[in-house]
Amino acid sequence: MGLRELKRERTRRLIADKAFELFCHHGFGRTTVEQIAAAAEVGPSTLYRYFPTKETLVLEFVEDCLMGAVAWFREQPPVDLPDGLQAVIEHVLDELERNPDRVRAVYEMADQTPSVSAHLQELIWRFRGELTEELVRRLSGPDPQLVEFTAALSAGSAMNIIETVVRMWVENPDGIEVKELARRAMSLLRGGGIPLPASRDNVVHGP
Repeated sequence: MGLRELKRERTRRLIADKAFELFCHHGFGRTTVEQIAAAAEVGPSTLYRYFPTKETLVLEFVEDCLMGAVAWFREQPPVDLPDGLQAVIEHVLDELERNPDRVRAVYEMADQTPSVSAHLQELIWRFRGELTEELVRRLSGPDPQLVEFTAALSAGSAMNIIETVVRMWVENPDGIEVKELARRAMSLLRGGGIPLPASRDNVVHGP
């Protein structure tokens, strides 16, 4: 990373950190862009170049964790699909564990603010889409549609595990080992331990 890129990244990080401090102290709705810019000692126009909305400021840390995991995965050598998914999941959780207070604050804001919740869901879908694209590139098979279908289901499963584990961690901060919980979830998926709806032929109908 060159000097200019390093300076931009430091500015971006400073803006995000100052914004989060203000959000936590004053609330998302009562914090203005002007207050954030002043705290970071930049102009509002500079802030908007880095973060087009207040919601992106809230989710900056989570976005870095999710998209950073996909970028990391793109650079890894070929692996079996289950091992690759587990590696991506653990990479995300490693990053989230570095700042548990921030993760919990993000979830709290998302629960309280519809616009933050909506942006979080958009981010989750973007992660699933980019992970799907990378899995399609790695998988092989004579039927491209089946490959894409498998990749999309796999990416969805990975995101579901991340969301479920993180939600349990946020709600039960003591005694939860997130990576162990994620490994347990992967074991259940591999071993068929998670029940699925019965097929139509096996459904027991009432009288």
